[in-house]
This record gives sequence, C-alpha cells and structure tokens, in this order.
Amino acid sequence: MDVSRETSVEPEPAAAARIFGDRLDLARAFTANLAREGELRGLIGPQELPRLWSRHVLNSAVVAPLFGGRAADVGSGAGLPGLVCAIAAPDVEWTLIEPMERRVAWLEEQVAELAIDNVRVVRARSEEWAGGAVFDAVTARAVSALRTLIPLTAPLVRDGGELILLKGANVEAEIGKAATQMKGARLSDVRVELVGADWLGEPTRVLRARVRA
Repeated sequence: MDVSRETSVEPEPAAAARIFGDRLDLARAFTANLAREGELRGLIGPQELPRLWSRHVLNSAVVAPLFGGRAADVGSGAGLPGLVCAIAAPDVEWTLIEPMERRVAWLEEQVAELAIDNVRVVRARSEEWAGGAVFDAVTARAVSALRTLIPLTAPLVRDGGELILLKGANVEAEIGKAATQMKGARLSDVRVELVGADWLGEPTRVLRARVRA
C-alpha cells in the first residue's frame, strides 16, 4: 500500500475496543486486510477507506449480540456483517453464503489466516442452499430491496427464527413495498431497530422479523 492510500484509512475509533473487547486484535487484523486488499479485489470502493471502521466494520459488529445459535449471512461479500459478527461473538456458529468465487476465496483466506473457528463458507446462491430451514437467524447487508431479499433469506430460517437484516434509511419505504413477500414468508413482529446509538455517530438500522413455517 502506498503512503497516500495508507493515510486515507480511517483511524480506529475508540468504540472498537468496547465493541470487540478481547477480540479487538482479530478485528484490527481483518480491517487491515480489508483496507489493503479490499479495493484491489473488488470488495469495497476507494471512497470507503476513510470510513472503513465506522461505516462498515463497527456498523456490522454492533449487531452481533442479536444473534445466537446458528446464523447465516446471505451474500456475505467482504464478510460484512457475518465475518465481523463471528469475530465479535465467537459463541455463534456462522455460515457465510456467497456465490462469487473471488469473494469466497477472500472469505476462506480470512477464516484461515485469522483462525476463526466458528465460520464456514459456502459458495452458493441462497436459492441453491440445500440444507433446509436450519438457522436460528439469517442476515444480509446491502444486498437488495426487501421485496427481493425476503424470498432469498426467509426460507433458510427455522420455524420461530428471525430475519435480522441490515438496511438503509429508506427501510420503511421498502417495508411498504414488500407486503406481499412478507405475507408469503409468514413474517410477524416486523419492526425496525436502531442498534449501536451509544457507540456510533450513525447507528445501524436493522429490520427484525419472526419467521413461521
């Protein structure tokens, strides 16, 4: 990395230590790898380096306490939020589902290099998942609008499990346009929560919903 790129990377926010605790060194290593290789490998854009910690890593990590048991991240990409949550919450068993070979390679490299033992990486589209509705929770971040995303994620959730989807500021409008898909997926207790307001300048918006078989 040249000097101009290195100095453009966001300094580690103080909140990182509070969010990751004794896993901070792993989070630092992952973030450094993403800063060094992310743009070259098509994982993040160059404009993301000045906000890599706050907008991406911590934005993902603050939702880790919402998960338990077995969780899946659909369209995991660079590992946001799944790999970051696996670092922050090592007691959760994570499956990262990603169809693109180069992104799968990145995820597998990070899991091996950082010795993260609560993650498996599956190369597949979510609709190709053959394991059934086995997850306690399924998440996705920056994948697609809810009317497209719900049919891709809800079938992977066990009866009584949750969708925990990281969304942007227009999530309420997306909910209004996804009524048919929510009914088809038998979603209940649909709500939007703001997570991490005490630590982040811009909290993470999360759509949560219960899934019934």
